Amino acid sequence: MASETKEIGVREIPRYDKWLVFSLQHLFAMFGATILVPYLVGLSPAVALLSSGLGTIAYLLITRGQIPAYLGSSFAFIAPILAASAMSGPEGAMVGSFLAGIVYGLVALLIKTSGVGWVLRILPPIVVGPVIIVIGLGLAGVAIDMAMNDPAAGTYSTTHFLVALITLTITILATMFFKGFFSLVPIMFGIIGGYITAFLFGLVDYSPVQEAKWFALPDVLVPFVTYTPVFSKEIVFIMVPIAVVTIAEHIGDQMVLSKVVGKNFIKTPGLHRSLLGDGAATIIASLIGGPPNTTYGENIGVLAITRVFSVFVIAGAAVLAITFAFIGKFAALITTIPTAVMGGVSILLFGVIASSGLRMLIDNEINIGLKRNLIISSVILVIGIGGAFIQVTEQVQIAGMALATIIGMILHQILPEKEVSYGKKAMFEAE
Repeated sequence: MASETKEIGVREIPRYDKWLVFSLQHLFAMFGATILVPYLVGLSPAVALLSSGLGTIAYLLITRGQIPAYLGSSFAFIAPILAASAMSGPEGAMVGSFLAGIVYGLVALLIKTSGVGWVLRILPPIVVGPVIIVIGLGLAGVAIDMAMNDPAAGTYSTTHFLVALITLTITILATMFFKGFFSLVPIMFGIIGGYITAFLFGLVDYSPVQEAKWFALPDVLVPFVTYTPVFSKEIVFIMVPIAVVTIAEHIGDQMVLSKVVGKNFIKTPGLHRSLLGDGAATIIASLIGGPPNTTYGENIGVLAITRVFSVFVIAGAAVLAITFAFIGKFAALITTIPTAVMGGVSILLFGVIASSGLRMLIDNEINIGLKRNLIISSVILVIGIGGAFIQVTEQVQIAGMALATIIGMILHQILPEKEVSYGKKAMFEAE
């Protein structure tokens, strides 16, 4: 497709007969992962689509229409949302998401006033890479549980596991052998193929679709309207530290996006604007009951292949996502996807997240053979995946990914020979 499509600049408006097609590509690219997150944490997929569209539009406005980035549901917040929801219900998770968005805004303000260098100094690749690995492998148990067990009985099911393995196989084949645009949406093909398989095995219940209306308001959670928000120390310690991880991911995405488009987005419109846009998108999601948002690598891949960089195309995808959120039968259809199907695609997707952490270490030429790097990465991995926690009070814990990130940052500051932990440091510096 790249060879057939003339490059379209960031502020160019494509021909109307192609605009819809280009926007649909971005919608499909983000769709599988975006609806998977709310599916895993018990939130509404329709609200996730709504918050994704609204968040992306807010991002484009805040970055002055200069960065062609689409925002979707963040995987980094899956475990924290599950923990917060178990403690205070989904309403508690929304409060935590709101606070995480505020952290984005505060960091954006600091970067605006003091520059970006300090952020990059405390979050080198040797810390960020292993933490991303923890994000993926920390969710491995969730994927396997969904793949192997009958959700109704809570016990092992050969049928469900077989459906999950077939779904995984289809996803792998789509990833390996599909070309062009189709290579960007293997998760979608996996879900569709797995859904058909689950239907043949009798695991699909269509009654929610039959009962749903064509047009319906998404099941939003609005503070002071549908619930009264309650702030607690527990929620703060569970959700807010994850913002450090996602900020690091955001910086990486901006670096890659800058290379793809050929513009330094860290410099213009500035990392502070892109972070503020990301934080605003997360705050918007928290105000309507959606999962936190983040920039999506899948959509950066679409940009790289199509060479269509227009922010108007990104905005079109956002409008389409909002539209789909109000189609009741579509939202109901999403809820009929069996857990085994989602478990199958999650096995690969969570592994890919972990592998992207390895890629960060490789791309930055981090030498794990050096004692300093070996110590930092090893400690982060075992603490993050092993489930270590610090009991602050009877109700408050600092656990998992957050604890691993904090300890990794501390080790980076106190161990000697800091320079070896940055690798190709120029990749992490603004021009």
